[in-house]
Amino acid sequence: MAEIKRAGITAVGHYLPEHKLTNSDLEEMVETNDEWIRSRTGIEERRILKDEDKATAFMGAEAAKEALARRGIEAEEIDLIILATVTPDYLFPATACLIQEYIGAHNAYGFDLSAACSGFLYALSTGANFIESGQAEKILVIGSDKMSSIVDYTDRSTCILFGDGAGAVLLEASADETGLIDYIHHVEGDTDGALYQPAGGSRNPATQETVANHLHYIKQDGRAVFKKATVGMADVVSEIMDANELTADDVAWLVPHQANMRIIDATANRMGLEREKVMVNIDKYGNTTAATIPLCLYDWKDELRHGDNLILAAFGGGYTWGAIYMKWGIT
Repeated sequence: MAEIKRAGITAVGHYLPEHKLTNSDLEEMVETNDEWIRSRTGIEERRILKDEDKATAFMGAEAAKEALARRGIEAEEIDLIILATVTPDYLFPATACLIQEYIGAHNAYGFDLSAACSGFLYALSTGANFIESGQAEKILVIGSDKMSSIVDYTDRSTCILFGDGAGAVLLEASADETGLIDYIHHVEGDTDGALYQPAGGSRNPATQETVANHLHYIKQDGRAVFKKATVGMADVVSEIMDANELTADDVAWLVPHQANMRIIDATANRMGLEREKVMVNIDKYGNTTAATIPLCLYDWKDELRHGDNLILAAFGGGYTWGAIYMKWGIT
């Protein structure tokens, strides 16, 4: 029986727009204030892509280019591009196709994956399966979202939360025992619409009425989502640690989705993990949806050590949630 390859991250890249939208800026736009936002979410500012000619594909391509440069390879060597996003440039073609052209990955195919804030984890485990099966050797897994394109900046319950950005990782077969070891994903159909975009799909296509009623923006029942996310993320990290017989002492870093500081704290507490071992950048970027986890990996790349045990965890609309256990392989 052939030995199964393990997929490992061999490079990371990122892209963040230059424009910063601070809590003070939001005070001028809606009825809110800096103290209220920081105390309830942990967010101080977020990045916004202001150029109307650029969107999710541009950001994802820039992050991918950096990952390729850090690895020292050409785009033509890429076999597959998996893009996690809920803000594609178009409903079709897939935004992964646009990224393929932008970076010149002419030997690759690609597709988009939609799982909201859990999208990057779903995409990462999907890519790992391609590596493990031998169907691909080099895969770009990208999380990119231009959330400002679907945020209603008159809705104070949602406009304070989201920002724009992209993160990318290169997946290849690991040469040692590092790489993705285990993953657990869950779905619970949210038919009540606690977190969704009401219009723009086949059920409720665009009309003058849907536009006038702001139905192409994010709608959220904050209390319901907060409760589900807090329980879901805490439960799934406990589940994956138990499945792999890990204790808090075994975990070097928790890499959590950056939605709300209170949810992050609850997840870390469930693991018995001190704050110093938790990656947090929500204060600088807000919730960039599929980009939050790869942006954390990028920001902490110089602190990560070969062989570090990482637990990646996320919860998103759908509802979707999950966790990944991996050993860091970059030296």
